[in-house]
Amino acid sequence: MSYCVNPDCPQPKNPIDAFLCQACGARLLVRNRYRVTKSLGQGGFGATFVAIDVSLPGEPICVIKQLRPSNNHEKFLRMARELFEREARTLGKIGNHPQIPRLLDFFEERRNFYLVQEYVSGHTIHQEVKQMGLFKEEKIHDFLIEILPVITYIHSQQVIHRDIKPANILRREQDNKLVLIDFGAVKNYVAQVETPEGVEQGSNTQFAVGTSGYAPPEQLAMRPIFASDIYALGVTCIYLMTGRSPKDIEYNPSTGEMMWQNHVKLSKHMTQVLGKMLEVSVRYRYQSVEEVQRALQTTTVAAAPQAGLPPRPVNSPKNPLPLGQSPLPGVPNNPNAPPAPATSAAKRMADKIREQRESRDPTNIKNGGEPSRFGADIRTGIGVPAIQPPRREQLKQDAQSVLAAFRRGQRNFHELDISGLDLSKAHLPGIGLSNANCAYINLQGANLAAGKFDKADFSGAVLKDTVLSKGYFSYANLQNADLRGADLSEAYLNYANLHGANLCGANLKGVKVTEEQLNQAKTNFMTVFPNGKRGGFW
Repeated sequence: MSYCVNPDCPQPKNPIDAFLCQACGARLLVRNRYRVTKSLGQGGFGATFVAIDVSLPGEPICVIKQLRPSNNHEKFLRMARELFEREARTLGKIGNHPQIPRLLDFFEERRNFYLVQEYVSGHTIHQEVKQMGLFKEEKIHDFLIEILPVITYIHSQQVIHRDIKPANILRREQDNKLVLIDFGAVKNYVAQVETPEGVEQGSNTQFAVGTSGYAPPEQLAMRPIFASDIYALGVTCIYLMTGRSPKDIEYNPSTGEMMWQNHVKLSKHMTQVLGKMLEVSVRYRYQSVEEVQRALQTTTVAAAPQAGLPPRPVNSPKNPLPLGQSPLPGVPNNPNAPPAPATSAAKRMADKIREQRESRDPTNIKNGGEPSRFGADIRTGIGVPAIQPPRREQLKQDAQSVLAAFRRGQRNFHELDISGLDLSKAHLPGIGLSNANCAYINLQGANLAAGKFDKADFSGAVLKDTVLSKGYFSYANLQNADLRGADLSEAYLNYANLHGANLCGANLKGVKVTEEQLNQAKTNFMTVFPNGKRGGFW
């Protein structure tokens, strides 16, 4: 069969030996050498066909991509010509890779633009999921191990693909290898640009390209970088494991993050790898494919022989050390030394702290004066920032006691230990927690408006979607706290420790805070900054 490529043809199918289309009269041989045999699909910019090259012996099969401008205005023709010339230059530059189709020809004919590429027989991984089922973790790992070197290669050529998705990755029939196709959205110039998050690789483009759901925010904002392809590859992995299009997976309306974790079953390490690939904020995403590859190699090396088993002791019979060599770093080797004691240095330190604290006799408001039996909290005893002043022995409370006391009218819970408590969705406006230990507390969705939190330790706390407006956090420790979607409007954060705090999607309008502090925290395009602008800065 001969297929007519005239966009306006009412009946494009013709007999194999026809020279002119029987329906519209157009010539069927494109550029007098390519006979189109069938259509592969159509999109917003044009169509793709399978053809044979009748000018060569054996009439080899090829793929022809035709750009059909939406109108004949010179502006649109110029844009169309730019797209195709860009793809042609890029394919000519990178087409020597065995897992990228080679460019065979490029031309313009009757105001249509044509790319002729090597034909790859096979199926897309989108079709593979439909036909063979979802990918498990091991298959996702193998998929990444194979496709990442291809992306490394195109990035080494200063090329950003910008449209990585399941439909653009083929599994070649002859050798089962993955092949990356469709470079129509490529960006082949990368430059240093200054952004609110620092200097990064990027480039302005005249129009946003890519597929909705797979393209990250900076690409949709016409600032694609190498990490944009990493995000798209992460979304591709989610599709392969769930069979769900990105538009069918919930997004956090405050942070813009895809809520994919509940749809897959993965090891902790693979969850972390994919999570970093899918970071909405470029600053916290993997910056290069090599970083992803190293993380995956760490997954392989760190995997236990059997799931759930603890790592083998350093000096076990199956891992013998040379005679006299100490398994502890920094301890000198001594051939005559006795075996190292089982008690670790960290445990000895914790025991010493516990003995010192238990020697005291503070009054406990919960048990009416009985000496406290709570030992040292190792989580908060390590890494306390320098701005934290020494605090007195704190009195441990439970969630019900705090809620009951608040209902009775008590508002001051200063210097108490409420670390690790679950107070999610609690209604505690105006609460006073000055100098309190609130490490790892769960206050998700709670209302703590106009609270007093100066010198309090909120390290590792869950404050997601929490109302903290007009709160006073001077000298508070919010290191690694989860503040995604939190309302911190008009809060006072000067001198607070925000190192590693997650402020993605948080409302910081009118907040008293320095640029240096925010540079230590995690923000994204959904964060409302002190000037009231979303995704901007100051």
